[in-house]
Amino acid sequence: MARRTLIRRRKTDAVEAAAKSQLAAAYVRVSTDEQASEGVSLDAQVARVHAYAAAQGLRLEMVFRDEGVSAGAPLATRPEGSRLVDALQRGEFAHVVAVKLDRCFRNAADCMHTVDGWTKCGIAVHFVDLGGQAVDSQTAMGKFFLSIMASCAELELGNIRDRTRAALQHKRMRGDRLGTTPLGFRTPGPGAPLEPNERELATVRRLLELCGQEMPYTHVARQLAEEGHSAKRGGRWHSSSVRLVWLARERFAGMLGADSGRLTRSDSERSAGALGSRSQNTVV
Repeated sequence: MARRTLIRRRKTDAVEAAAKSQLAAAYVRVSTDEQASEGVSLDAQVARVHAYAAAQGLRLEMVFRDEGVSAGAPLATRPEGSRLVDALQRGEFAHVVAVKLDRCFRNAADCMHTVDGWTKCGIAVHFVDLGGQAVDSQTAMGKFFLSIMASCAELELGNIRDRTRAALQHKRMRGDRLGTTPLGFRTPGPGAPLEPNERELATVRRLLELCGQEMPYTHVARQLAEEGHSAKRGGRWHSSSVRLVWLARERFAGMLGADSGRLTRSDSERSAGALGSRSQNTVV
């Protein structure tokens, strides 16, 4: 009786081990710029990994989806990527499926380090667009193949960054606005030029008037709050943000009229009023 029980337990363990060896998790990702692009959406990737898993006889138990996440960040630092890494460390899956290598990695060092750790734990990595072959970094051919593909992905990331820098430099040379809309201005629509915001300019006019009276920054911030003048994002004024507007007063000279031209007192004349307030956050 004991022998039968032992044989039955061995058969059950073998069946469970075989079933666990087919458990798979998929990882899909899109960056912000790619979400509207045809062929790389999350749903398209999910459909492809499901089809591949079914064809290979894998049990796809979970799909980890990172939306609007750049590949420049290591997999373990992404919201869903970190969950996948933790699940693999717990031994929950024996396979990882992704459409392309660059969905998971762009940095060659990150790719080699991560996949090498997985393969040492017996986890196979599948990339559908690479013929659906599992990458085994324990073999010489697997290491060579993985290093070449990871290096190509890293090169593409560098090219994207170079193109982005060139585009931003071109926009600067044309005088296009970059970054957030400054105080006293508004943007009617995406890519539209800045326009004066009369309500905010009234706040700027009052701020410059108070500063021109040699009032300390902390007192100016308090006076603006008492009069109901809010900062750019609706918060309270601080001495540091008051100081920034005062230093940039020449920007508003043309819109505020002749009165702003008389606000030319040296900033150092009121430096004593700014002492002790440098640690406050700048809110403009």
